[in-house]
Order: sequence, then structure tokens, then C-alpha cells
Amino acid sequence: MDRDTKSGPSFTLMPFKLFDSHCHVQFPQYDSDREEMLKRAKEAGVFMICVGTDLETSKKGIELAQKHDNIWASVGLHPNDNLHEKFDAMIYHSMLREPKVVAMGEVGLDYYRTTEPKDRDFQKKIFEEQLDLAIKTNVPLILHSRDSGKGSTGKVHTDMISMLVNCKLKIENSTQLRGVAHSFTGDIDDARKYLDLGFYLGFNGILTFARQYDEVVKYAPLDRILLETDSPFLAPEPHRGRRNEPVYVVEVAKKIAELKNEPLERVVRQTTDNCRKLFKLI
Repeated sequence: MDRDTKSGPSFTLMPFKLFDSHCHVQFPQYDSDREEMLKRAKEAGVFMICVGTDLETSKKGIELAQKHDNIWASVGLHPNDNLHEKFDAMIYHSMLREPKVVAMGEVGLDYYRTTEPKDRDFQKKIFEEQLDLAIKTNVPLILHSRDSGKGSTGKVHTDMISMLVNCKLKIENSTQLRGVAHSFTGDIDDARKYLDLGFYLGFNGILTFARQYDEVVKYAPLDRILLETDSPFLAPEPHRGRRNEPVYVVEVAKKIAELKNEPLERVVRQTTDNCRKLFKLI
């Protein structure tokens, strides 16, 4: 059954639950119709993690999660924001203790917008502090890792994985280092290293219009994949060019089902189970 496009984007109601593991529904792109957008998601059976990128959006994500039974929140300082906003571990530690906060993120490294070596070193320093806080509070990480796109493919993943390995070597309980490589755009070798560390791989609408990640999806075990939209960004086909929203996560599930030659229902059920396991929602 299709929803009338006059009242919002068209989507297909699903007979089973979907989990959007990464969205930003607290962002201003939804200020004019947030409740209507969230209603569409709930009617389609979509659960979601509302991901913070700085102090303000982390607090807003918590507020939304506490108002809606199908939303949870994560808190973190995005690598593109930590050059402008001080990371206060005590404040984030306090937020991580709030009801329905299930992860630290999104945090990590971004070499696309950060080009100066000194600024990248500062990103690493802040990321180390965030790693320590995630371990201390025993929460999973939502990792952001974006390369420069200027011939340094894999560099950001090399640095990220090295930092994760070093962190793992320093802690007694290695299961406390866990999480998801959000919007994964590395190669199979990068994927293998994240998987070996116990991390999941998050895939979004990029899969529906870019073919270079098909083999990575085929390689990754279904029980280590999370669906995501990264709303309001990266709308999948056939909605590309519009504002993205969590209800479109079904298009990511369809593409993964196609690439892995699996029934859509199995992809949805397994990826939802993966979210429940990682974020301890079971």
C-alpha cells in the first residue's frame, strides 16, 4: 500500500520491522515537518538511532529518543566539529548515562574536510579521548571515517584501524571495544580488519547508486551488517536528490538483498537483530 505523496514521500509499508542504525532526525532539515516524518517511519515499522554530532545535536537526539518509543540516541563530537567545539569528557559521560542513550558517536577521523597535518593530529587526540570514554562507560562506538578522495584511499581506515588496535591492546576486556564503521566506503581488506576487531559495517543509500562497494557487501557476513540512512543526507534511489529520511532505509535493505541474493525479509530480520545485539536492545 502506497502512501499518498501529497501527505509525504511515497513508501511501501513493510510487514516486518526495519532498523535505521544511523540518522540525524534532530537536524534542522526536519524542523518544518519532524513529527510527520517520524510518524511515517513509525507506520512503516522503522526503529532508529538518532546520532549526535556535537553537544547541541546530542542533547536534541536524547530529547527525541525520550519522547518516541522507536528512537534511541547516541552522543558524540564529530571530527569535523572538534576543531571548533571543545570535547568535554565529563559532559559526554553524563549524557551517556541518560535513558535510551546506547552509543558514543559519531566520532572518528575525517580527512576530506580536514587537510592540515596538525589538525588531523588533533582529531586523533580527541578520538583517543572518545575511545577511552566509550571503554570506560562500556558503550559501542559509531565511527566516522572519510578519506580525502585525493589519491589517499585507505589512509583514513589505516589510521583508524591502527588506533583501534592500539586501544584493544591496552584494555583487559577486548569485548568492550565494539561498534560500527558507519557509512562504510573502504575496500575488502579494510572490511576484514574492522570485522576482525569485532566491529559491524554500516551501509546506506550509497549502495543504490554506486557500484564500487558491491563486492564488499557480498564479502561481509550478513550477521555483521547494519542498515542506515544517514538522513537527511545520501537519499537512496529512487529518492536521490530529495531530503533523506529513515523510512527510506528499506531501499538499502532491498539493495543488500539483491547483492547477496537473499530474501528481503531475511536481510531485514538479521540486520535488525544485529542492531539489537550491538546496542543491547534485547
